[in-house]
Formats: sequence, structure tokens, C-alpha cells
Amino acid sequence: MGQQQLLLLVLGIVIVGLAVVVGIQAFSENQKKANADAMVNDAIRIASDAQAWLLKPQAFGGGAGTGDFSAFNMAQVGYEVASSGKYSNLNGEYDAPGAADLMITGTSYESDGTTVLNEVKVIVCGTSPEDIATLVNGTSDPTCPS
Repeated sequence: MGQQQLLLLVLGIVIVGLAVVVGIQAFSENQKKANADAMVNDAIRIASDAQAWLLKPQAFGGGAGTGDFSAFNMAQVGYEVASSGKYSNLNGEYDAPGAADLMITGTSYESDGTTVLNEVKVIVCGTSPEDIATLVNGTSDPTCPS
């Protein structure tokens, strides 16, 4: 009877250990997905602010409806940008260099600060909601919707 109890105890410990490992993996995957969703939300917010800037008259600090984002920078619409020209928050770091079609790139890193956790790219081609395209953790750049 003693050996059977010992075997059941070892089996119970193995099952609990496996459950803990699976739980930690599930939490990590969920955390990565939640971070990607938050970064898409941030990038879409920046895109929406860029569209509003483009429609605003130049006298009020806007892009005067030129149809071109080449004079845009995030500081113009109220984002606190670092000396690198990038905006950061708890979700990640965002860059939106001015160009005819605005490409917003967001990057988040693992706790080591060098390994990329998520990368989000959003392209803005005009001033309507249909002029925004997104790509999460892709290998290419999103293209303007036609």
C-alpha cells in the first residue's frame, strides 16, 4: 500500500506541474495578443488624428486638405515625442514619419528590451475610414486600400 500511495503522490505532482506550465503558456500567449490589440488601437488612434490634422486648415495648424501627409509629425497633434521622434506608451513605441501616404509603425519589446514582442503597421492613404489598412506581425508593409 505504501508504494501505491507514493506512486499516486508522484503522479499528482507531475499533473500539477504540467497544469502550471500550460497555464503559464496560455497566459503568455494571451498577454501577447492583448498587447497586439492595444497597439492596433493606439496606431488607429494616431491614424485618425493624422486624418483630422490633414483636414484642418493651415491657419489652425493643420495640413489644409492637401491630401499629403509629408508635413505631418505626431507632435503637431499632441503626442509627446522623444528626441528620436517616436511616441511611446505602456503598449509600445510608435513612429510616423511624414510621407505622401503615412505609415505608422508600432513596436513592443519583451522584458529584455531587445526582442520584438509585436510589430504593428498602419498605412493612411486619405481622410476617410476606408483609407486605413493595418498589418500585425507581418513580413511586408500594408498597402493602401483601393
